[in-house]
Amino acid sequence: MALSSSLLLGAILALTGAATANAATSVDYVALGDSYSSGVGSGSYDSASGDCKRSTKAYPALWAAANSPASFAFTACSGAVTGDVTAKQLGPLSTSTDLVSISIGGNDAGFADVMTTCVLQSEATCLSRIATARSYVDSTLPGKLDSVYTAIRSKAPSAHVVVLGYPRFYKIGGSCLAGLSDTERSAINSASDYLNAATAKRAANHGFTFSDVASRFTGHEICSGSVWLHSVNWLNIGESYHPTAAGQSGGYLPAFNSAV
Repeated sequence: MALSSSLLLGAILALTGAATANAATSVDYVALGDSYSSGVGSGSYDSASGDCKRSTKAYPALWAAANSPASFAFTACSGAVTGDVTAKQLGPLSTSTDLVSISIGGNDAGFADVMTTCVLQSEATCLSRIATARSYVDSTLPGKLDSVYTAIRSKAPSAHVVVLGYPRFYKIGGSCLAGLSDTERSAINSASDYLNAATAKRAANHGFTFSDVASRFTGHEICSGSVWLHSVNWLNIGESYHPTAAGQSGGYLPAFNSAV
């Protein structure tokens, strides 16, 4: 899908030899969202971003470095919920914005509490907490996503908006020291799929492009031989269950590229 008429024109000119510059140099790009977009877990954080922990190794920064857009505003923030996006992150959006990326909804659905509950408490309590999160995804999250997506479209009416999902976290079966049963791991993976499906539906209803990252993390989940996700890290709890730098460059960045 073309980002905008200006990007399409740039691509045509490049193909015809009338222009050799990267077409993305005409693109105004804004990166919104939560910690999966800010790059928590990948290191190399911009000190100026403070607790938002925006990383130079996050997929938005990697895309901008590779494509040299005309402008790049990076407002994604660790811990963000839908209300934070609308209240704090939309300032750079305008009628000239061509491209927007966002991952949001996991914190609204209580992902961090789900993982804490599952790691520290019984299997039955874990499964009950996951069921509560799934109920929230059914009853409340769609309206919150609608509010964010409507606000984005209102401020950036011509932008191509890419909504990115979340990975499955565990490889099921085999030997793993993650401290969770296969039943718990399967339930967590299923809940991630459930959240992604709900998000994809809301994105489609707003004319946005949903990009699934789960397939790109296949073979790189926790308990696999080539992990792109942090397991629980008691020394740096905030990075637990977030993509590593390899997960950003090998998982999220290709997913974003495929949707642009």
